[in-house]
Amino acid sequence: MLFSKGFIGKSLIVGSIAVVMLFTALLPLYGKSHAAYVANNTAAESFELDDVMYDAVQGGNYDDYLRKHAAKESPDTQVLLPAEDYGGAEGMQPEKLADYEGQTGVSVRTGEQGSIFWDAEVEQEGMYRIAIQYYPVEGKSSSIQRALLIDGEVPFSEAAQLEFHRVWGNARDSIAQDDNGNDLRPEQAEHPSWQEEVLKDAQGFHEEPFAFYFSKGRHRITLISQREPMVIGQIKLLPVHVPLPYEQLKASYDPQDRDAAQGTMLEIQGERPLATSSPTLYPLSDRSSPAVTPYNAAKIKINTIGGNNWRVPGEWIEWNVDVPKTGLYKIGLHVKQNLLRGLNSTRILRIDGEIPFKEAANLKFAYGNDWRLEVLGRTEEPYLFHLTEGKHVLRLEVALGDMAPSIRKAEQSLLQLNEAYRRILMITGSIPDPMRDYQLEKKLPGLLDTFQEESDRLKAVSIELEQQTGKRSDKQAVLETLADQLADFTERPETIHKRLDSFKANIGALGTWMLSVKELPLEIDSIYIASPSDEFPAKGASFWAKLLHMLIQFFMSFVINYDEIGKVTDGSASKSITVWIGSGRDQAQVIRSMLDDSFTPETGIKVNLKLIQMDVLLPATVSGEGPDVAMNVDNSIPVNFSMRQAVADLSGFPGFQEVAKRFRSSAMVPFQYEKGFYALPETQTYNMLFYRKDIMKELEQQVPQTWQELAGLIPVLGKRHMEFGLPQPVASAPGMAGQNLEPNAMFAMLLLQNNGEFYADGGKLSALDSETSMRAFRQWTEYYTDYRLTPEYDFANRFRTGEMPIGIADFTMYNQLAVFAPEIRGLWGFVPVPGTRLKDGTIRRDVPGGGSAVMMMKQAKDKEAAWTFMQWWTSEAVQTKFGREMEGLMGAAARYPTANLEAFNRLPWPVEDYKQLSEQSQWVQGIPEVPGGYFTGRHLINAFYSVINNGVEPREALEESVQYIKAEMKHKRNEFNLPE
Repeated sequence: MLFSKGFIGKSLIVGSIAVVMLFTALLPLYGKSHAAYVANNTAAESFELDDVMYDAVQGGNYDDYLRKHAAKESPDTQVLLPAEDYGGAEGMQPEKLADYEGQTGVSVRTGEQGSIFWDAEVEQEGMYRIAIQYYPVEGKSSSIQRALLIDGEVPFSEAAQLEFHRVWGNARDSIAQDDNGNDLRPEQAEHPSWQEEVLKDAQGFHEEPFAFYFSKGRHRITLISQREPMVIGQIKLLPVHVPLPYEQLKASYDPQDRDAAQGTMLEIQGERPLATSSPTLYPLSDRSSPAVTPYNAAKIKINTIGGNNWRVPGEWIEWNVDVPKTGLYKIGLHVKQNLLRGLNSTRILRIDGEIPFKEAANLKFAYGNDWRLEVLGRTEEPYLFHLTEGKHVLRLEVALGDMAPSIRKAEQSLLQLNEAYRRILMITGSIPDPMRDYQLEKKLPGLLDTFQEESDRLKAVSIELEQQTGKRSDKQAVLETLADQLADFTERPETIHKRLDSFKANIGALGTWMLSVKELPLEIDSIYIASPSDEFPAKGASFWAKLLHMLIQFFMSFVINYDEIGKVTDGSASKSITVWIGSGRDQAQVIRSMLDDSFTPETGIKVNLKLIQMDVLLPATVSGEGPDVAMNVDNSIPVNFSMRQAVADLSGFPGFQEVAKRFRSSAMVPFQYEKGFYALPETQTYNMLFYRKDIMKELEQQVPQTWQELAGLIPVLGKRHMEFGLPQPVASAPGMAGQNLEPNAMFAMLLLQNNGEFYADGGKLSALDSETSMRAFRQWTEYYTDYRLTPEYDFANRFRTGEMPIGIADFTMYNQLAVFAPEIRGLWGFVPVPGTRLKDGTIRRDVPGGGSAVMMMKQAKDKEAAWTFMQWWTSEAVQTKFGREMEGLMGAAARYPTANLEAFNRLPWPVEDYKQLSEQSQWVQGIPEVPGGYFTGRHLINAFYSVINNGVEPREALEESVQYIKAEMKHKRNEFNLPE
């Protein structure tokens, strides 16, 4: 069809106008006009949390943000946004609440996922702080996490992970005691109350709360939920105010107030806090010195708080103080800081929510071996605090203080050096040829400049640390060693590849150093508040008091049985059982507390809980000295013991079928033998696919969904000398007698996803000689023979450095990475494992399950009481409480992988991570335990190494191993008089 020139010209003009209009419409989305952005986005936007997190981390940090807005001032005004005036929400249904929990007006309950926004009209351009008034409603007992967006963008990376603490305290005012007269650790419970949090760095790397730039006009403030619900009362945009220096504040004091409180001496016991920010901050017992109160050399007395539990920046403890007279007071703390050698432990002091003066935001407590009275203030004179008559709240919060800028520099170095190491690795590989000159300085332009810059930076950090403490310490050694190596690299670049291993080790040491210096422990016995003219009580212990203390403890060590946890019964009670636990003392103490709080009072059954090395369980059972119930045993133990008539069959106990419904059917499979069940699952674990988001995007690769896609990814990684991590051939060696070596998880995935089985004919025969098994075994070994993957490796370290940016590992690796690798926070994730695509297009992602169990010994005298205990222990309420207690006690690294489905749903996983875990959990399969089955895992590994080390053909290797497995299974069935 032909058009006239005039028509074409008009069309071009109209088209140009349309392009201009489209460009004008899209311009606000790129931050050119915030007011226009808000005007053109009247509805809530849908945000992919994963993308928001990644983009935020990849974008600039807060330091970059401050430099960008360095010339902007803070106006002396504030903007108030009532929560009820929110503009919209996406992925959640906010609920308006009137006069909620004593808060006048309308509040808004926000969910644990989705987003909500408010539109703010800013009259004056400048820098503002953002404060959120919130109420921590019941959730999963973890801190609340949100991401902040301003006009659709995360302003800086740290704003993508904001934390809001819950409020905790002792469940009861009094401290209970066990039958031996020892104080029991007070149970912690939530004491929610309205809080106002000024947004700040959750990592503690910045000393002051964040300042945000707002231009004049309309802006949109969006909160994206990452974890836990909360009620929001209001949001405030506040001017940036910095507390006055002490000398200026001191000049404003009324001289008459100095003597107004004369004769006042207040003592506050540290173990009696008003509230804390975490359940880890429970009161402690210190028996190291007679200087603490209350004191007993032989018995456990709850007498302090804090210690190593109180070390993470942002955590706080607060106490209630009733001041009798208005006036000036000095404050002294009876403290011990004997864990952080060579550095100061820093705290922020707030009184009634306010920092009284600048120096109170940087209170330092030096290292020392013993208890001491630390008076707040300078050496020559203590700080004076103006307190009015009545009740006040003193809060001490962990902070990095002067070290924050130094640690930020070290973190920046760590990120730069990890990237440099990865770039070098792409050229040299993980095992460079020492005889070759790779000419790295030419192939990697700017590498030597990076090394010199980071060397200078690390040396500067070392000097800063020495200036802050006034002396050299062992904490400087890591910095100086790496700095010297980097400086030497710039002078002798031809040696870089020869020292790649030591370079990697030094980078790892720097990461560990960062973890250690960020943790600032402090233990408090008492707090004293006195008038300026009054002397604090003399604290400490004389030589003779210490000597007597040590002598009493020495003699009592012959009397006290440290294997017995808490309450003990002599066995004369009508109902009593003995329970052995093979985990750690912390776990045992938590269980002991839970037994005393609920199980024994509710059932009347006393429990002798003993912490035992479980390798003695078999000989103890044979000799008749074993327990009634054994906890925390490997999945393979119950059936192995049941074959020898050592474990009770649970299937006949009342309520067994209902109890079994608490778990996935796959979790019960390892405990079924013949027609009975011989244990209940405590934990269940399975594999997930971990990946580095930054490296996968850098390589422009998608996370593989199938094994075929994985086969295409491995060469891409190999070209850059990176690797994919498959589950290692031997995950762990058996830890006790009777424990089997589990079949390799990778082989199990390939087998199960193709309808294969480990055993045939009801467990009488090995099914590994089937054609499906042969194909799965060949595919497994080809990853090592054809693709040259590494069989054995340290996944956490290699994932951290980027050498292995993607790999399959047990989902509990999440706990380790969350604590072990803070520098890649937000740059990694996990998803279900690759699967096998079926003819209908669906993907099977079967994975084997692992875990631990609780079992009843056949020699148990009171089996009904033992069954009652097992029902109680595996219940949803108890498993949830135990999981939360352990995470509260030891942090995210101790997140408990409970097998109870309802309890697992209540653990504090971030929403996105929980979604991935739930998807994979639908594909978990249990591997049966059968007589002679211990040969399966053992000979499967023998066949594997025959192929990859000796070059044996896969079918031949597996067929030979299957013969051994079948022979052993036949032998064991004959031994136990079972039909063949």
